[in-house]
Amino acid sequence: TVLTGGDKLHKYPSAALPFRVFNNYGPTENTVVTTSGLVVSGQGGSISPPIGKPISNTKVYILDKNFQPVPIGVAGELHIGGDSLATGYHNRPELTASKFIPNPFDKSKATKLYKTGDLARYIPDGNIEFIGRIDYQVKIRGFRIEIGEIEALVSQYPDVKENVVIAQSDPAGGQRLVVYIVPKQESTQDASLIPQIRQFLKQKLPEYMIPAAFVLLDAFPLTPNGKIDRHALPVPDTVPSGISTTYVTPQTETEQLLAKIWQEVLQVEKVGIYDNFFELGGHSLLTIKVHTKLQEIYAQDISIVKLFQHPNISEFSKYLIDLQRGKVTDYLTTGQAKARSDRKTSMKQQRLQRQQNRRHK
Repeated sequence: TVLTGGDKLHKYPSAALPFRVFNNYGPTENTVVTTSGLVVSGQGGSISPPIGKPISNTKVYILDKNFQPVPIGVAGELHIGGDSLATGYHNRPELTASKFIPNPFDKSKATKLYKTGDLARYIPDGNIEFIGRIDYQVKIRGFRIEIGEIEALVSQYPDVKENVVIAQSDPAGGQRLVVYIVPKQESTQDASLIPQIRQFLKQKLPEYMIPAAFVLLDAFPLTPNGKIDRHALPVPDTVPSGISTTYVTPQTETEQLLAKIWQEVLQVEKVGIYDNFFELGGHSLLTIKVHTKLQEIYAQDISIVKLFQHPNISEFSKYLIDLQRGKVTDYLTTGQAKARSDRKTSMKQQRLQRQQNRRHK
């Protein structure tokens, strides 16, 4: 039998292992072990191996910000009570008061709960899934994202040994997600690994949860306690991982114009004609910036939808050329043209009406 603890278990053990694995969870404030459970070998799915159920004489509550229990499957902060709970932090009364709170489910208010700062949720079989620290819950472009969910999915990719996802400031002044990956040994030099993982995530996550940068490492930096040192992770290269392995220089005037706009909006040094706008870190808000710049240059009404349908310069430049030649008529352009025509007609009618009024006078 093997007991795990101290950090999140990302993968299920192989069915070929000749021993059982129990996944344990527990902070020092509850004298180490709080929950424990047998991890069924050879399992998979969209969640990490659960941390089991509370051990004897221990109470666990998963609560929302109003200290109300959350439904099964909904993430909340994990709170701990029971006989193993510490009384507080030595000579730190303010920290003790903020972390060891009165138990809202004890009418006598004689017992305490420890606010762990950990995100977790109950799964249908009654076990608990550990998601990650609340500190690692971030907001990207208005969407609240639980980084642990992305890490759990990346870990499912067969060639990934370990991974960490963090939020970093991007060159445009916003936030972006960066995933650091330690691949399995045989995949370390595989240039196609990053595009494959990105495509894998696209099938399972919404666009705003797809990391903007992917970094391959031989090993993670560790703290003296043996945990991953997130602050020591290297900053991604200036040229993002969305750059295609074969860089093709923009040649035509339209391609060069688009490349210049993309470089400015995405804050990257170069863009090839086959590089994907969204894999370079682009998103819906940045497409609006691109669209605005294009409309300042082109007389034709450009459909913003086309930026999603033609996400590289090669495709989008062809669309622009066809649009200029009158070969493209999309519903947005037609609708906008009709609206402009209606406005012009309305103005003519108003002028005629004013002229008629003057004659009658």
